[in-house]
Amino acid sequence: MNAQTERLSLFGAAGTIEAVRDAAHVPEGAVPRGVAVIAHPHPLFGGTMDNKVVQTLARAFVQCGWTAVRFNFRGVGASVGAHDEGRGEAQDFLRVVEQVAPQGPIALAGFSFGSFVASHALADLWNARTIEHAVLVGTATSRFNVAPVPPQAHLRTLVIHGEHDDTVPLSTVLDWARPQVLPVTVVPGGGHFFHGQLTLLKNLVVRHLQSGA
Repeated sequence: MNAQTERLSLFGAAGTIEAVRDAAHVPEGAVPRGVAVIAHPHPLFGGTMDNKVVQTLARAFVQCGWTAVRFNFRGVGASVGAHDEGRGEAQDFLRVVEQVAPQGPIALAGFSFGSFVASHALADLWNARTIEHAVLVGTATSRFNVAPVPPQAHLRTLVIHGEHDDTVPLSTVLDWARPQVLPVTVVPGGGHFFHGQLTLLKNLVVRHLQSGA
């Protein structure tokens, strides 16, 4: 993604996890705000850590002073193993967090299937770690059992969805969010992959990260 992108070989329950780490944009001598771990869309439908939405999320975090880590779920790229319908992928996510951010502030993010996985990581880690932000984009509520966001995490959570998403209907995201009274940011005219709207997506995430929530 940039000159400060580092390739990583991490360890998961199924074996090697391929990942990349994008260095934070911080003034010389300053330290990053924390580490953001970002999950990609469905592995069986071409989802990888190089997906454009995932890279857009990484750019937003990096711009705001976070180190961003993207990784391939088991069975994708050089990551060992086979697709596990979210169970093993949730393990992968937690193992990545353990290795790239064993302490300090973290942020969790995901796109589509990755948002489903990230939601469960958020639920699992909320009481154990300092989670500054969660960003869920194109949340796959029509296809998977997305975990509710812990009430104390609502102000730190950004949910973004395209108005005309034909992969995950907006109505299903609202059905998931409504009982939680969790706001959803709707991109007018947006589709699942935000074609032509990635700059807007990035700006929405940057605004959230800079809001101090």
